[in-house]
Amino acid sequence: MFPVAKSVTSSIMDPIPTPHDRFFRKSFSRKDWYMLVSKLRLGTHRLKAYSRSISILFPPTCALCGTPGQDAMDLCRGCHADLPHNRHRCRRCALPLPATAPVGSLCGACQRKPPLYDRCIAPFRYEGTLPHLVTGLKFRARMNCARLLGALLTAGLEEAGAELPEVIIPVPLHPVRLRERGFNQALEIARIPARHFGLPIDTRHCRRQLATAPQSGLEAKERRRNIRGAFAVADGLAARHIVLLDDVVTTGSTVTELARMLKRAGVERVEVWAVAKTP
Repeated sequence: MFPVAKSVTSSIMDPIPTPHDRFFRKSFSRKDWYMLVSKLRLGTHRLKAYSRSISILFPPTCALCGTPGQDAMDLCRGCHADLPHNRHRCRRCALPLPATAPVGSLCGACQRKPPLYDRCIAPFRYEGTLPHLVTGLKFRARMNCARLLGALLTAGLEEAGAELPEVIIPVPLHPVRLRERGFNQALEIARIPARHFGLPIDTRHCRRQLATAPQSGLEAKERRRNIRGAFAVADGLAARHIVLLDDVVTTGSTVTELARMLKRAGVERVEVWAVAKTP
């Protein structure tokens, strides 16, 4: 796909694969690529040297317009400036707040009935160009979008002064969905902040036991009904402060159900990190 002009309507934009992705797509099958990544164990210094070498050989390219990226990210300065930041948000659920609301206040829903999770940090609103990056990852396997979304989330967490947990649990996919897609987008995004903050990722203690219908297109009550009982937590989870990581939080039904199961298993504090929150 050729780079599109900034004036083109965003609805026809599609994340553009970077040179990294073009190279790996030609050289490896998806299975080979994931086996390589899973077996790659590099020390901090070697990892940094490897990253620098890759950046020299394959300079970062904007995933939205195809121009050169900036700050080692696959995003140019103009597209970065156009991202829909979510800085004025509910301090509990990250819902974007009206401009008239005091900084650090709670939204009406959290005042009436706080969610089961203790805090959600979502640096962006799910609008504008964000959906193109998320769907490019989920439905087109653009791994450059995973790296980019992870880097944007990491920067947002640092800006928010996020308290670091003991472990990150990416929201799990049902095995059937995982086989269809070939990867868990939450896990791929989680690799970036986990590496940056030096946090472990736990994919063993929480599983999706029900193959539920897709949440998209369902109303809030239908989402809660659809996800009820979908997850199971295994014995032996020792962490008391856990972060659930997902790409997008819409109504919060999925992370609320996960938080319910984790707290039932003895977890004391459950936070949510997501790239974006639906307004």
